[in-house]
Amino acid sequence: MLQLALKVLKEINSHGYEAYIVGGFVRDRILNIESKDIDIATNATPKQIKEIFDDGFLPTEDYGSVRVIKNGVLFEITTFRREINYVDHRRPDKILYVNDLYEDLLRRDFTINALCMDEDGNIIDLLGGRIDLDNKIIKTIGNAEERFEEDCLRILRAVRIATSLNFKLDESVIEGIKKTKHLLRKLSYYRKKSELDRIFVSNNNMYGVKLLLDLGLDVELELDRLKDIKHIDSSITAWSILNVTDKYPFSSNELELIKNVNKVLSLNNFDPMALYKYGLYVNSIAGDIKGLNKKEITESYAALTIHSKSDLAIECSDITKALDKKPDKYLSDIYDDIIYNILYRKLANNKEDILKYVVEKYKD
Repeated sequence: MLQLALKVLKEINSHGYEAYIVGGFVRDRILNIESKDIDIATNATPKQIKEIFDDGFLPTEDYGSVRVIKNGVLFEITTFRREINYVDHRRPDKILYVNDLYEDLLRRDFTINALCMDEDGNIIDLLGGRIDLDNKIIKTIGNAEERFEEDCLRILRAVRIATSLNFKLDESVIEGIKKTKHLLRKLSYYRKKSELDRIFVSNNNMYGVKLLLDLGLDVELELDRLKDIKHIDSSITAWSILNVTDKYPFSSNELELIKNVNKVLSLNNFDPMALYKYGLYVNSIAGDIKGLNKKEITESYAALTIHSKSDLAIECSDITKALDKKPDKYLSDIYDDIIYNILYRKLANNKEDILKYVVEKYKD
């Protein structure tokens, strides 16, 4: 991927422009972390970039960027710029193209995200990001309070990056967050959830939760139960505990999972019917929240006599034929009865035994 990115740089440079890989990809490269997002900064304008890459396209939000896909890899190519008059503590009201890399870097969030790489793979560090990487610390570019005032999403980005890299927040960053954290109330729930999801799925997620609590962000994020989280196995684990589906946006699949997890929290997660009805994943999350042994839950699920209706040794037509009845709503009750008895090993899952049971109990 690096060689492909350098090739894109060389293509831009060959047309007489400057271009550099900038941000997370360079940071992660130095830390030997695999990264898929590649941002390129250049003094070429979007129009000039589209002349070089005729398949380039503009993102839905116009920030002076062009997106180019090469060999299935997405490159976001952004013109050097100065950002003027941030609105809603989120995005600039106006951008002004500039012709200087250093000036472009000054508008960015954190020093470790301002590291650059040229077409020869040389690291360019104009703002001391390499030192902060070595010291494992998150610092803003310029005054922290001002950076967070401009774009309050940077508050959550600071916590998220610190979480994923296991870095500390600089004291100035901590103070800046405490002074501006109220602005998170103005941030969309969609943006907040996006950053929180990335914190929750991190291998270092409990450090992220601790940072959120220590900084008092649980209040501004309206996460009243954040302190109840003791362990996170997945983002659904966290969201099931937090119980904020009335505020934060979730997909239909997420909503269904959260609803089911909260249902099985009151059940025995080793119970055959609970495992059959709600599945291994939901019961494992609930078990994780309750501190149960997940291996034992997995073993209990594996030991089920059936895992779905399709595992039954009979079909609907077998039952209707045995009872000499036409299909109707009564079949649902019969199936529930059969499944219950097979799950609790009161009835063997073979056609002969099941039909004998059905005839004896339900034949008129």
